Amino acid sequence: MNQLAASAAQGLRQDQAQRPVQMRLQDIELRYGDTLVQRNLSFDIHRGDVFIIMGGSGCGKSTVMRCLTGLLEPRAGRVLIGGVSLWESTQTARTRLMRRNGVMYQSGALWSSMTLEENVALPLEQYTNLAAEQIRDIAEYKLALVGLSGFADYYPSEISGGMRKRVGVARAMALDPETLFFDEPSAGLDPLSARRLDELILELRDSLGTTMVVITHDLDSLFTIGDDSVFLDAETRTMLATGNPRDLREQSDIKGVREFLNRGEDNRA
Repeated sequence: MNQLAASAAQGLRQDQAQRPVQMRLQDIELRYGDTLVQRNLSFDIHRGDVFIIMGGSGCGKSTVMRCLTGLLEPRAGRVLIGGVSLWESTQTARTRLMRRNGVMYQSGALWSSMTLEENVALPLEQYTNLAAEQIRDIAEYKLALVGLSGFADYYPSEISGGMRKRVGVARAMALDPETLFFDEPSAGLDPLSARRLDELILELRDSLGTTMVVITHDLDSLFTIGDDSVFLDAETRTMLATGNPRDLREQSDIKGVREFLNRGEDNRA
């Protein structure tokens, strides 16, 4: 089994080496004022991967996501998107790069006074010149992609929490982003709904070829969907490891990483 696992890991690394790098962080340092959040961050996110940002509470996972999506400028280092430096670009070019991303926020962040279709259509109304009928068609298509065909006229209060998460995914996909970001997608969901959301992420990755970046501390989720990952440490304020989460669980000799990925094993034994 160990030889099989090693062979699979080697195959994954070879496959990644053949795919373009979607995003690259080079020696990133992140601060809020004088407060250090993370430093010396250097890792690649390959096109078509589900990339996991993981670590304990307070390690800066959401801050790293803000940096990747262009909402927080690093104190040092470079963020490259498709080989283009995000923060060394002009404002116009930076805005164009940022629109290649879609974000599903933890709460869903839906407008309660809008129907599901209107929520999904909002980015299209703001950032395109499409006709109203075209926007409606695209919004309905995006809802169908996440399994919500026929729910266009419902309001957020009329559907379940898991369905609201799916609407959040549909809206994040409205502008056909190259990279989709998920901030704790399974937070607040029952195990069945969380598993269905994981399945949706994989289905969209496989059918659309979209790169997925997921913040999560849910072990079941990260082992199920993760192709690659980075582990952020709250104590040292830097990354301790990068690689496939399943490989890190079995092979990492770094205590903090091993303990995080194997927590609860004794209770399940």
